[in-house]
Amino acid sequence: MSFAKALSPALREVRILLSQTGPASEGTRQFIQSTYPVLKQHNPDLPVLIREAQGTPARVFARFERGVEKHVELDGLSVKDVSARVAELVS
Repeated sequence: MSFAKALSPALREVRILLSQTGPASEGTRQFIQSTYPVLKQHNPDLPVLIREAQGTPARVFARFERGVEKHVELDGLSVKDVSARVAELVS
């Protein structure tokens, strides 16, 4: 969760997609509950979009300056693994 305090200034947007009830998205839901408040507290101007849809595989997209966009799959990961993958993506 320490990554939430020191995000790159090139990061323009974070989008998290997940299923609101699916067991494969459980780690991502826990990650959002534990990390979102800290993330927004330290980065109030950064758009963090959370999109829920039944059956959607969990993944996170990061959009950087000049339209560069990267993503990682989070389906079936624990909250610790989700945190590590997101930290890797946004750094």
